[in-house]
Amino acid sequence: MTLVMGAVAYDPKVVTIWAGFRAWFARQGLDVDFVLYSHYERQVDDLAAGRVDVAWNSPLAWVRARRMAGERLEPLAMRDTDQDLTSVVVVREDSPYKDVADLKGETVGTGAIDSPQATLLPSALLREHGLRPGEEVAVRRFDVGVGLHGDHVGGERAAARAMMSGDVAAACMVDSSHLLFVREGTLPPGGTRVIGRTRPYDHCTMTAARATPETDRFRDLLLSMDASDPDVRTLFDLEGLTAWRPARTSGYALLERAVDDEGFYDAAGAITAPGYRP
Repeated sequence: MTLVMGAVAYDPKVVTIWAGFRAWFARQGLDVDFVLYSHYERQVDDLAAGRVDVAWNSPLAWVRARRMAGERLEPLAMRDTDQDLTSVVVVREDSPYKDVADLKGETVGTGAIDSPQATLLPSALLREHGLRPGEEVAVRRFDVGVGLHGDHVGGERAAARAMMSGDVAAACMVDSSHLLFVREGTLPPGGTRVIGRTRPYDHCTMTAARATPETDRFRDLLLSMDASDPDVRTLFDLEGLTAWRPARTSGYALLERAVDDEGFYDAAGAITAPGYRP
């Protein structure tokens, strides 16, 4: 039996990554193939319907898949770098803002409409500080890569540039993007400050449509991958991890609440976010 995995093609490197993993699985005696999707919503539809055996889900895709398929889903594994992330609200160093609450009456830049780390979770943080998006604070969204659930960081980068140019007072992004934007020169070293940070949350998870001997074997092989193997290390570097970890679902509670607060999906997983067209 061939185990079929779904993945979203947010970048051309996705083909290299999963072709490499497929060859590695074959050497371990497991026949794996993959299907690439242009956006997560169709991938989730196919996972919930059992048309693919496993899917490499974003955190938002996990939330929708769980609402559609319930306890039948089996979380398998996640990258070590998927655990305990935080998103930040960033301002220019020379700005007068000291705290998120100081942004009342200002405009905040976010990522794409469906980005957990740069839109949904930071919006929840704004609400925690008494700033309802669209009311006490204006939001300028940068809809780059809609449907990719924030895997394309172009929206975060555009928000960061808008903040530096003064078009918005603050920008929202995952902490790792803040560091990346400084390294690449989008943000000047020492030129920004973090004035707000979300509580920790988890990111992507490999999800099975249901537990089978093949999905159990797939999970066990993922967890056995060793970064000291040069072939594995190359793929790990491309995929942004140093080890696979057993999946956990406790890290999605913040996003579940944010999805409900935003009205992004309903309880059955139907897309209800106004203006969202992946």
